[in-house]
Amino acid sequence: MTQRRKVKTSAEVKAEFKRTGMTVSGWASRHGFKPNLVFEVLHGRSIGNYGQSHRIAVLLGLKNGEIG
Repeated sequence: MTQRRKVKTSAEVKAEFKRTGMTVSGWASRHGFKPNLVFEVLHGRSIGNYGQSHRIAVLLGLKNGEIG
């Protein structure tokens, strides 16, 4: 069974980046993603249902889900 956690809003994720001093590009690089794709997910231009956008949304906490 998948453990449910509170889903964050994009504003909460952005505030977390600001609070920790992490840039979106830095986070993307650390996790092996292209920064523009992370920006698209973070700003709602990519829903994050499939593939890398799904992985990004789950890792950022924007959605509950499994990474398989």
